[in-house]
Amino acid sequence: MRSNGTMRTRRRRPPAALTGLLVTAGLMLAGTTTAASAQTATARTAAAPAASTPAASAPHATASPTAADPVGPRQGDFLSAFLYSVAKPTALPIGANDWSCKPGRAHPRPVVLVHGTFENRYANWAALSPTLKDAGYCVFALNYGGTRGPILATGDIAKSAGQLDTFVDRVRAATGADKVDLVGYSQGGMMPRYYIKNLGGAAKIDKLVAFVPTNHGTSLLGFGLLARLIPGADVVAGAVCPACEQQVVGSRFIKELNAGGETDPAVDYTVITTWYDEVVTPYSSAFLAPARNVTNETVQSHCLIDPITHLNITYDRTATRLALNALDPAHAQRPTC
Repeated sequence: MRSNGTMRTRRRRPPAALTGLLVTAGLMLAGTTTAASAQTATARTAAAPAASTPAASAPHATASPTAADPVGPRQGDFLSAFLYSVAKPTALPIGANDWSCKPGRAHPRPVVLVHGTFENRYANWAALSPTLKDAGYCVFALNYGGTRGPILATGDIAKSAGQLDTFVDRVRAATGADKVDLVGYSQGGMMPRYYIKNLGGAAKIDKLVAFVPTNHGTSLLGFGLLARLIPGADVVAGAVCPACEQQVVGSRFIKELNAGGETDPAVDYTVITTWYDEVVTPYSSAFLAPARNVTNETVQSHCLIDPITHLNITYDRTATRLALNALDPAHAQRPTC
């Protein structure tokens, strides 16, 4: 087990942190203002005939893709990818969801990508998905935790874990693989732990690689805790975004998830975080409790001058190398800045 970066003094770069906070706030507002339009879109499509694909039998529309989903271009940052997904909310990142892909000997397990709160599969994975595909992996990515539009992963986390379970089973059936590896971001790095702990995921998952996961909750720079101090504010927030309330530091969901041990011995866990995380604060709260099957990484332990924040970490070269190393430690390469 390795644990890197926990003893260093945290150095913030105010412009980077402020930019990340503004984008985060914008996404939160977008999540609330698109709720009504999402319901309208659902109503308009309710009468459409079901697709004659395995996706049609899935319990949630966002759990599985359809043949009509467009493939978006590779992107270099989160904001560019998210803006693209606003126009094309069902977009797939390059390399994802080739249901004819069969894993080879070099990479025998498919990789399933799990996005974060207020986001979607394209917004988070428009760079990593094609990178993994180029490296020879079978790559799959789901949308979850919502109905329509680019603002997803707002629903009840336990139900989202059920969607992940359905999607993983479909990937295993299509590829013939006994197990998959998961790569998640933010909620998508924490939610699979519920799946592993409560829904039998430990028998289907070999590795969980988590970018800036909300393993011990987040205050969103205090906004979450503030909502709990204002009577009724947390109820309103929970009605709009159940996953938000569930991820606040000290929530019942977080307490129950971490009770009795944070990991399963059958799964290898890697956490990748950054000193400049503006959402999961302090950044070290993303780390899992030390264990032989846990590796806690900090980007700045490998690249001291890297100012990467929460929102862009899946587009960061050093963080990407750490993820690739976690998936294939036998061929690990030294991260570079």
